Amino acid sequence: MKKKVTKAIFPVAGLGTRFLPATKSVPKEIMTLVDRPLIQYAIDEARAAGIKDFIFVTSRGKSALEDYFDTSPELESVLRKGGKTDLLQTLKSTYMDSGAIAYIRQHKPLGLGHAVWCARKLVGNEPFAVILPDDVIAADKPCLQQMVEAYEETGGSMVAAMEVPPAQSSSYGILDVKAERGPVASVAGMVEKPAPGDAPSNLAVIGRYILSPQVLRNLGSIDKGAGGELQLTDAIAAEIDQGRDVFGYRFDGQRFDCGSKSGFLQATVAFGLAREDLRDDFEAYLHGLISMRQAAQ
Repeated sequence: MKKKVTKAIFPVAGLGTRFLPATKSVPKEIMTLVDRPLIQYAIDEARAAGIKDFIFVTSRGKSALEDYFDTSPELESVLRKGGKTDLLQTLKSTYMDSGAIAYIRQHKPLGLGHAVWCARKLVGNEPFAVILPDDVIAADKPCLQQMVEAYEETGGSMVAAMEVPPAQSSSYGILDVKAERGPVASVAGMVEKPAPGDAPSNLAVIGRYILSPQVLRNLGSIDKGAGGELQLTDAIAAEIDQGRDVFGYRFDGQRFDCGSKSGFLQATVAFGLAREDLRDDFEAYLHGLISMRQAAQ
């Protein structure tokens, strides 16, 4: 009987240098997409998938991230006295139960694989999820929930996957696909950031994973990979070499790379237009802006 996936690792130790100077004092994961920080989208997705234990791999300067999930009695009092019950409920939805979040420090920036490995003692011998908050996915059914439902049928390890242009293969881990059945692809191999001509497919791994605890043991024994870092992709590929199943899951939804300025802006527009309370004014503004640009040309 397969164990349920109830633990998730959130690697949030990065410095967010692409968003300087904002990230000089504000963790990138706290930057807001419309009116919620990136980390809230990740937490909400994890909750929808049945995650109960949240493991944050952090670094120095991330105290604001920890404070975000704490209670705020003074703000609660102000909202309650002002009769702002809707805002009060929104505030309370950000709270996490005592003990639900654990924080682990990654003292050296040695890559995603190393960040995941840092949480090994809290994961133990259970399957676990990994969510990269930079990858925000707009979907009717949250991406990780889709994966958990598929995982209940397949077991093994599973990575979220999407097609990318061949020229972009050097920015991703790329899957060598053995067979496909619906959205699930059986994987024969994985290559981290191959040159476009060397990529085995155009199916790229993005920031959602359900992994066997054996992957943590692989991370403890493999050598550093691309970029001189401990690559999570290499540890998952080792599962295939050792005869265990790895699957790619073509999720239903749109992924935004909020680790880049362009992706963050695209997500802001998409999520803003998806909000009923913002759509009409925002859409009218965008149409006017486009009309002005076209007239200027």
